[in-house]
Amino acid sequence: MQKPTATRYLYLARHGDAGHEGPVLTEAGRRQAGLLGRRLAGAPLAAVHYGPLGRAAETARLIAAELDGVAPAEAAWAGDYVPYWPQRAELPPAHADGILGFLGDPEPGERELGDALLKEAVARCTGPVEGTEPRHELVVTHTFLIGWLVRAALDAPGWRWAGLNHGNAALTVIRYAPGRPASVLLYNDMAHLPAALKWTGYPEQFTAEFGQFAV
Repeated sequence: MQKPTATRYLYLARHGDAGHEGPVLTEAGRRQAGLLGRRLAGAPLAAVHYGPLGRAAETARLIAAELDGVAPAEAAWAGDYVPYWPQRAELPPAHADGILGFLGDPEPGERELGDALLKEAVARCTGPVEGTEPRHELVVTHTFLIGWLVRAALDAPGWRWAGLNHGNAALTVIRYAPGRPASVLLYNDMAHLPAALKWTGYPEQFTAEFGQFAV
């Protein structure tokens, strides 16, 4: 007899602002994390996972401080790694040099480690859940993993996680319902942040372009 399954709601958040990817949050980053926690206070979260780097751990702690009875748990699979290394042949010729130049060459073992961590991430936090009750869980992570999970939910080519930038402490939600394709309910949502705290975490050349929308 097939076991019943229920819908999973996966909440994804990039860590708060840490300057140039520093180990701890800036004052702005701490404010971002607290505001995201307040936004999520009404969500029925059953779990909070976070990557092992300091900026993700601190963000998760500040979020959890606003929640009721949810203790954050460290997870290596939620860390900062390249989830998929594309081959030149699969990339659009016009963008191949830029994407490959941005990623550089993997260090010895880096590709294999990323593959293993991503496999665990997919197993731990995607797809419907066993049982009859919906499950809501938050992963505090980094922009690469968020980009890959959104790409996968949309059945886009493997390389297309590249270019899906995510703001600091912005919120993405993916729904995995039984018998239905994955749905991206929210992407990079910053409704909980005031103008001064929006649009951080992007490549420097994008900041001026996005600033006009920080209203």
